[in-house]
Amino acid sequence: MSRAPGRLRFDHAHVVTHDENIEQGRAARAILPRSAHAVYEPAAGRDPLGVLDRQHRSRLPDLVPLRIARMLRDPFAFYRGTAAIQAADLAGAPTTGVGVVTCGDAHINNFGLFASPERAMVFDLNDFDEAAYGPWEWDVKRLVASVVIAARGRGASEEHVRRSAQHAAEAYRDGLHESLSQEVVVRFSRAAAVHDGRRFGKDTRKVVRDLVKSSEKRTSARLIGRITELAEDGSLHLVESPPRLTHVGPEIEGRVGELMDLYRATVSPDISLLLSQHTVTDVARRVVGVGSVGTRCFIVVLTGPRGEPLILQVKEATESVVHEFGLAPVQPVSGVDGETLAANHGYRVTANQRILQAVSDPFLGYVTLDGFGFYVRQFRDRNVSFEVAEMTDETFDDYAMSCATILARAHSRSPNGAFVSGYIGAGTAFTDAVVDWSLAYADQSLADFEALKAAVVAGRYHAAELA
Repeated sequence: MSRAPGRLRFDHAHVVTHDENIEQGRAARAILPRSAHAVYEPAAGRDPLGVLDRQHRSRLPDLVPLRIARMLRDPFAFYRGTAAIQAADLAGAPTTGVGVVTCGDAHINNFGLFASPERAMVFDLNDFDEAAYGPWEWDVKRLVASVVIAARGRGASEEHVRRSAQHAAEAYRDGLHESLSQEVVVRFSRAAAVHDGRRFGKDTRKVVRDLVKSSEKRTSARLIGRITELAEDGSLHLVESPPRLTHVGPEIEGRVGELMDLYRATVSPDISLLLSQHTVTDVARRVVGVGSVGTRCFIVVLTGPRGEPLILQVKEATESVVHEFGLAPVQPVSGVDGETLAANHGYRVTANQRILQAVSDPFLGYVTLDGFGFYVRQFRDRNVSFEVAEMTDETFDDYAMSCATILARAHSRSPNGAFVSGYIGAGTAFTDAVVDWSLAYADQSLADFEALKAAVVAGRYHAAELA
């Protein structure tokens, strides 16, 4: 192949441009009208409790009653634990057939504040257990439906519920358009930093200030003082608080060194070097979350050369509900190792987290041990969540719209982000449809919540809260 002096020239396949992607999205409206997203139709033979049963087969059986109890606290807690049920319901729903890297469980409680590696406080998605390449519509519907359910749980009028959902859907549309107007390098580098919040109202600014202040207490050093004791050799040991926190048996203790060596191979060299200067002094099983209850989760206490503490969380990663219940095909994106993705769900979580988040925990890594996939992260790093039930109407709407904007920014990182924006457009055809769907699905979720309560009464499930 000839080439001009001083220039590299080569042939390659046509690269679809931003504008071409936008036009393809617009053209897709003729195939799937945006109004088609408004209709929720439960599938024949729908079995939401059967979906829970399938999940429970691989869970630790002694923790399943706790999961049921946490899901029955209120309809929003139930919704938080039913990503699998919703994925099964969405499996037959119409989509454009175009995918992005999705969160897989984008309800509004899966966003929060945490410290960046530079110690700045940022607001972002913070749960990636179900993250996968899949239909972008599913994330949007799960988010907006969560706004409806949370708003109803706060006692809002149906008029206000619809308005909150509409504002969230429009914030996703506008956030996607704004993010795509930036150079792609900016999309991958700019975090949603927490500042004085001038674009929010007085109530919201106060909530953010208070949360940032409370985050100062959410550190390994603070936690160590509450859950550990000093051993005779000067190392730190965890104090049990069953069943929330219990020491593991000798068979697991004996594998911790192997696990840490495998994990260190998946982090950057500087973090690996840092970890090499720490000694594992304890490990325990810890119960976390709502939907995750029953999966294998541990915290590992490490002690540094000057006695400084570091706590890592080692959490089981199972198959994403997007694939298992939504039946979306496993499909890696560029830069993600497809072979490792198929073999290691811990890798799936960490790879997709790094894609979706503007900045991620530098300790994020993964490991496979005895056929189980795990991902590893810092257990406490000034991470705090917003208490939706305690918000004013103004703050709730600000928060829901912020979550939608962040989700849009995460989706804009995928090559098909411009297609999505072109399909949605600048009007309300898609946002109106998603709101209608979400209102209907919120009714379905409430009916499922009542069905689970009835199943407990009938003896099908046992619900047991922690002491």
